[in-house]
Amino acid sequence: MMNGLRSVTSDHRDRADEAGRAAPRPETDSRPLITSRFRRIRTLSSQLAARLTPEDQMVQAGPDCSPTKWHLAHTSWFLERFVLERFATGYTAFDDRFTYLFNALTEPADTCHPASQRALLSRPSADEVQLYRDHVNAAILRLIADVPSAQWPAVARRLDLALLHEQKHQELILADIKQAFWMNPLRPAYHGTGPGAVPAAPGQGWFQHGGGLVEIGQDTPAPEAETPRHPVFVAPFRFAGRLVTGGEYLEFMEDRGYTRRELWHPDGWTLAQREGWNAPLYWFKRGGVWHQFTLGGTRLLDVEEPVCHVSWYEADAFARWDGRRLPTEAEWEIVAAERMPTGNLLDHGRYHPAVAAARDTGPWQLFGDTWEWTQSAFAPYPRHQPGDMAIGEYADVAIGGRFALRGGSALTPADMVRATTRHALAPHVRLHMTGIRLVEDV
Repeated sequence: MMNGLRSVTSDHRDRADEAGRAAPRPETDSRPLITSRFRRIRTLSSQLAARLTPEDQMVQAGPDCSPTKWHLAHTSWFLERFVLERFATGYTAFDDRFTYLFNALTEPADTCHPASQRALLSRPSADEVQLYRDHVNAAILRLIADVPSAQWPAVARRLDLALLHEQKHQELILADIKQAFWMNPLRPAYHGTGPGAVPAAPGQGWFQHGGGLVEIGQDTPAPEAETPRHPVFVAPFRFAGRLVTGGEYLEFMEDRGYTRRELWHPDGWTLAQREGWNAPLYWFKRGGVWHQFTLGGTRLLDVEEPVCHVSWYEADAFARWDGRRLPTEAEWEIVAAERMPTGNLLDHGRYHPAVAAARDTGPWQLFGDTWEWTQSAFAPYPRHQPGDMAIGEYADVAIGGRFALRGGSALTPADMVRATTRHALAPHVRLHMTGIRLVEDV
């Protein structure tokens, strides 16, 4: 039984699968450990792209997506710009023009290739991008081996951030290619794993937390968005034992959830009507039967799996329909802090949410399967002060019109997920593997 959390209506068990632990902090990493982690993460990015043709790697499915080839080059640019140029004396860039091509619009626009035109970059070729990656890899490994001991802690911290950045782009590679394949009339599959046995999801359980004055976040060293650790008051609440399933979401749809204005945030209602939303992204009917598109191709909708690819607007409307609400960041974190950060994450190789398996004291599915929307607007924590990791895309904890998500998804690398990990998306976004967990007030 969890400290501070007790079961109200469920005694199901959760899955205890092996998906990895949070990455060790660089201050305690030896050079061999950093080297091993660097090789593993950089190799995985190339492996994710290896399933794609050069033509696939050029596709940009929309303004919010990027080609796979660009992700591979941009993560190398990040290492080159913020690690090698800073710490590697005498480093020679692979190609000075790549600074313009693969910057992520974090500087004045005239120094960056427009994000909306990344699909026009037929050159450099996919092979040349891999040569760029090889060049950067070799330079980083030389730096790790040769940097003086006094400078190593600073290099290690910067490498830690660069590797976290690459892992975020690994998730984006998969999300963006899924959208590209969805828009292709052939609906190709990214990988060949077919559906397995279809177990039933456990009944929804509810776990009560007494609330009170709690602490969330963490102190440095940590990603900028997660600091500093600080107190928050939380009223008593009940926390859902598992994610909302596709079958439960179908009930919402069948009860006219997409046509009942009273359930929706005004902006969400306007958007849903304008875009013609009537189901989650990647759901469609064929012969009167619901199907869904996955990275493994088109499948019958499994109503026992967690619903995913829903926007914050849809998640909020479902919660209102159900008579409950989305959790706050603090509620989610104090529950998750009592659990090991394991689950159906990228390392699991499924690339799709799995049916909840209640094999231990819940709640379940806190890590992996889908990112979980919260009702909390994403903003810097109180007393946040940018540190030495505030560079490039991390120059500030961006605010304005985004909501916080927690827990990671089936596309998130396992060692970047922990109870304090924060993600942020605009409320209309459905391209990411986002789902729903409910909370109710006591």
